[in-house]
Amino acid sequence: MSHPELGLPQDRPPQLSIIIPTLNEAAHLPALLADLQRQQGLTPELIVGDGGSTDATAHLAASFGARFVHSGRGRGRQMNGAARWARGEYLLFLHADSRLEDPLLLHTALTALQQVAQEQPRVAGHFRLHFHRSGGENALAYRYIEEKTALNRPNTTNGDQGMLLSRAFFIELGGFDDSLPFLEDQRLAEKIRCQGRWITLPGVLHTSARRFESEGWHRRYLLMGMMMGFYSIGELSFFRRAPAVYRVQEATGRLQLAPIFDLLWSMVRHDWGLAGTLRTFYRLGRYIRQNAWQLFFFLDVWLRPLLGPGRSPLLSLHDRIVAPCINLRVVNGLVGLGCFVWYMSILAPWFSLLECIERRRKKSGCGHEPGA
Repeated sequence: MSHPELGLPQDRPPQLSIIIPTLNEAAHLPALLADLQRQQGLTPELIVGDGGSTDATAHLAASFGARFVHSGRGRGRQMNGAARWARGEYLLFLHADSRLEDPLLLHTALTALQQVAQEQPRVAGHFRLHFHRSGGENALAYRYIEEKTALNRPNTTNGDQGMLLSRAFFIELGGFDDSLPFLEDQRLAEKIRCQGRWITLPGVLHTSARRFESEGWHRRYLLMGMMMGFYSIGELSFFRRAPAVYRVQEATGRLQLAPIFDLLWSMVRHDWGLAGTLRTFYRLGRYIRQNAWQLFFFLDVWLRPLLGPGRSPLLSLHDRIVAPCINLRVVNGLVGLGCFVWYMSILAPWFSLLECIERRRKKSGCGHEPGA
């Protein structure tokens, strides 16, 4: 007897349940579901966790035999809601704009995870990323991000890379933290890092660069860094004061950073004061110092044509020599001071001026917006 929606025997639970959060993803979901149908070596259960789509997302999900689960908006809430319906022993969380070009990708990945799980049950896996881009701009920057996704260092794992883990481990972790509508994947990733182990799965997961391209690569990456910094030091008031700072995918356009910097100046004057501002940027300095390895790794990626694949001597230099030398309070303070000057005295007025010019050009009928 077959399940009317999933086409799977009811008395034989699937080995793998794939959960896809959506919000008006009719343009991207069919390609992913078609890729999943072509996977060989297993027959996954497909579950779409929707946050209130008004396009054809529900119809398209049903046409591919996927279960469609309604929930409140918020990617964490959607994935938790969909996971409650999952029958598989393992769960894989994928974004709707992911692509699987290798028909054996999931079979190979699940086998690799199961082998590690024999010795370490608290294990999760993610894929290395490759971005699908519409042009050749920022090639080095994309290559840096792609290579960084192969690492298993703090703050390098997110939902774009796919998250594969056993259902038992997911339940033990308490699922995604959906108390805040942002960074739900990074929060779960760091919880896994503390309570278990991450591995890089064999193969490559392809994903769309649409958000970087629509918002502007430098603007999006800068905002991501600010968000991770404030979240990591526990400054959640930044997010409560800016509910639109992490906009849903469908609302993206050229990212406006001037309002974000205006918010920060308001918090400096009215929330933190002088002492609070010094404490905040000291903690940000410590966070930046702890992530100084990224600069060394970026240089390794830049030198990749000379170094060859897989070699990162500058990253090793940081880990062995530089990191112990800069693990000092005075360094945190100096980096924090530099962070304040860079963000508030240079970037803030720059984006205020730039975006003012963009608005005037748009108002006068000039469609071109300069990149930043």
